[in-house]
Amino acid sequence: MNSFELDAYLAREREAVEEARHRVTDRFVSTLPSSLSEPITYAFESGGKRIRPIILVAAYQAILDMMGMADERAEDDAIYELAVAFEFIHTYSLIHDDLPSMDDDDLRRGRPTTHTVFGVPRATVAGAALIPLAGIVLTDAATRLGLDRSVITDLTNTLVRAAGAAGMVGGQWLDLEVEGRDIDLERLEGVHLRKTGALLAAPAVAGGLAAGANEDTLTALGEYGQALGLAFQIADDILDLTGDQERLGKRAGRDLTLGKVTYPALLGIDRARRRAEAEVRRAVRALSERGIASPPLIGLARHVVEREH
Repeated sequence: MNSFELDAYLAREREAVEEARHRVTDRFVSTLPSSLSEPITYAFESGGKRIRPIILVAAYQAILDMMGMADERAEDDAIYELAVAFEFIHTYSLIHDDLPSMDDDDLRRGRPTTHTVFGVPRATVAGAALIPLAGIVLTDAATRLGLDRSVITDLTNTLVRAAGAAGMVGGQWLDLEVEGRDIDLERLEGVHLRKTGALLAAPAVAGGLAAGANEDTLTALGEYGQALGLAFQIADDILDLTGDQERLGKRAGRDLTLGKVTYPALLGIDRARRRAEAEVRRAVRALSERGIASPPLIGLARHVVEREH
């Protein structure tokens, strides 16, 4: 898939994800008190790459193709809404990540952060509200897809583990714990396999679960997602040093200000770039060794190290 085709694919998929997100927020978020619905809506309307839901849908479609079931893509609306559940968790993480007690950022995606507009208490509770909402959205969409109860349980466990102490939350805590401290590359990788990698691996696995993939295929999708997550984080670290605020949509140089250990700090920019490229190759290899032929998943892996924001 060349870059032009990938750009068209990403634009089309982002639009489909946004349509699903609007449907979901109309059904669930709009029923909340305005004290919660307003900051949640604001956080979503800040935009974003929507990489996580796009990965889920791409994995789902790739496995159906692999199994010769391409014609059985029933209830496409539901698979996109299932994917949005992972974006709920990601959005909650961004709201909380920007809080004064965490990274204390006042700019996200070119707009004031949620707590800057609505205050810290409302932003904190709104972010927390997205966690159970993600579970509700997932269960509703998986049921409409006609998935067995055991598969819905596996999907829920996949989401919760990626979001919790063994995944993103645990990684965020480790990230705070090592601020201003000297750590080695192995420790840094452990932080980011949880903080970033877990919530990129989980959608890939969830897409496979929804499509009926076997254990070996799910393992390959998980390995793909973990490698993609590390490549994504390394690219983020590099952009924080080399990007500008207008393109990034947030303050550049924040990692240095906060005393965070990053891949460029440990390896230098050139070696960090090579490491990101190696992780992309690892992600693509995980797919090919399992016979998963998916130009969208391969294109997404390459996209994360070529992006400019």
